[in-house]
Amino acid sequence: MQAWEHHASVGLERVIDAVVDVAAPTPGVSVIDLGCGSGQLSLPMARKGAKVMAVDISPKMIDSLDRRAAELGLEIETAALPVQELEIEPSSVDLVVSNYAMHHLYDDEKRAVVVAATSWLKPGGRLVFGDMMFGRGATQADREIIASKVRVMLRRGPAGWWRIAKNAGRFWFRIRERPLPMDTWLQILRTAGLEDVRGIRVVSEAAVVVGTKPAA
Repeated sequence: MQAWEHHASVGLERVIDAVVDVAAPTPGVSVIDLGCGSGQLSLPMARKGAKVMAVDISPKMIDSLDRRAAELGLEIETAALPVQELEIEPSSVDLVVSNYAMHHLYDDEKRAVVVAATSWLKPGGRLVFGDMMFGRGATQADREIIASKVRVMLRRGPAGWWRIAKNAGRFWFRIRERPLPMDTWLQILRTAGLEDVRGIRVVSEAAVVVGTKPAA
């Protein structure tokens, strides 16, 4: 799928790096990567010795990740299914991570995934999500973010103009891309029962949110 983030998110690599840095996986920790794509989070975490389970709705993305992991000599468990359908034993995981995947879900699905992920975490385990985090223009900050994304595409010429026309409708009517402001994400994490919740703005349009499951 061709989407805003693949063509106007010049800071995507910075967000990936931020999620990995904040998650800080160590050898032996168990990690679930939701919406893993071709492994932008899974591969570096596996290289650090984490035991990674990577989940994505796209079989093609999973196949790509499997190939890349094999080439690098890494063991990563993979599953091709919607993240909403994933079932994990409660209190069995150290980290649940995601990057640039949650904005494709409807808002109630986002909340349900966070609630489920919280149940999977061991006491003291953490959820670390990176994503586009802004609204549809209700605030000045939102309008500045949207304008900056449009400017990037305009500089691409006719191809960028076409993507503006195609993606603007998807974004405005929340057809495929449904980002939420960071403050809304922080509230979702708190409502799910996570503590020490915080947000880190990485680039204008994207942030990382973090929460910790309380100790038993």
